[in-house]
Amino acid sequence: MKIADVSEFYAPQGGGVKTYVEAKFRAADRLGHTLVLIAPGPEDRVEPRPGGRIVWVKSPVMPADPRYRMFWKAEPVWRVLDEEKPDMVEGSSPWRGGWLAGQWRGKAPRALFMHADPVAVYPQTLLGGFLSEKTIDSFFGWFWRYLRRLDASYDRCVVAGQWLADRFARQGLERIEVVPFGIQGGEFSPALRDETLRASMLAACGLDSRATLLVTVGRHHPEKRVPMLMRAVSMVPKEQPVGLYVIGDGLQHAKVCKLAAGLPHVHIAGAETDRMRLARMMASADALFHGSTAETFGFVVAEALCSGTPLIVPAAGGAGDLARPAYAETYKPGDAQDAARAIMRFAARDRQALSTAAYEAGLQVGDIERHFDRLFALYQKLVDQKCAC
Repeated sequence: MKIADVSEFYAPQGGGVKTYVEAKFRAADRLGHTLVLIAPGPEDRVEPRPGGRIVWVKSPVMPADPRYRMFWKAEPVWRVLDEEKPDMVEGSSPWRGGWLAGQWRGKAPRALFMHADPVAVYPQTLLGGFLSEKTIDSFFGWFWRYLRRLDASYDRCVVAGQWLADRFARQGLERIEVVPFGIQGGEFSPALRDETLRASMLAACGLDSRATLLVTVGRHHPEKRVPMLMRAVSMVPKEQPVGLYVIGDGLQHAKVCKLAAGLPHVHIAGAETDRMRLARMMASADALFHGSTAETFGFVVAEALCSGTPLIVPAAGGAGDLARPAYAETYKPGDAQDAARAIMRFAARDRQALSTAAYEAGLQVGDIERHFDRLFALYQKLVDQKCAC
């Protein structure tokens, strides 16, 4: 089966999307499929990969983040689809790329893969402190109408979590399929915990090894709420020393660095591209501190659990969906004061017991290979149904 994935958020310097796509190529190669990833790039070119190829379509830079580009003209993307003649088409966003995949005139079945809750990414991030989720959804009724129209041009809408399937169903989307995500087995483990590394991370925060070490990992974009996490740490009483080690970069990186300069015990480490070192850092932290409610599945949260690292996360979204009292403290999304209270509750608990429970929960997190087995089986089913018509 040849699968064309119109992926507008894939970029060489990307984060979670890039990691996911690399795993998708490996799965296609393992299962004997061909994956053709159609992505916006600086020039038209084809990049061979085991399991398929990336077809770069010359596209302009995204103004908000120069690491990414955005599809503009429809014809170049449709031309690639016409030339490739895929058996199955995936649109992996609800924006321009998803619209292009949905409006292509080819006869192949297609699936809209929703990797995030679009209303949670910006409207709820910006307005959640003032308005309820229901009120925000009502203000953005125009978007839900657009999404229903887009959904109607696809044979399936794929999501990674039941909570998002339920949310989309309430907004009128149809033919929703839940295909749970997973992570690469063996990369993250509590055996990687390194007290020397932990001490050096705390030292970077201006603290000694008696303090509590929190780590946050991800793009510095508004929906990640990194500034809120930093303010929350600054609200914890001095009698309970806490350091926040911030891994990542992105759109708000300059803002994050400026804010950190005025806050004690926050260290901005920048991006970490070495996955093994990242796994060691995750295992060496006392807890993962996370701010986003927009993800359908918390990849970094799942990686923390597999590392035996407890959680301090918002009580919503993909992160909240993975949290349990045995190994996590939750707080009201976007509320720095409530997040600070969650930190204090965590610091008062037995970290070893939390870690053991987190690791046991991590054993239940699905493997990424199982995710792609299910996803490609669904796509094969849609192809077979189309052929039988």
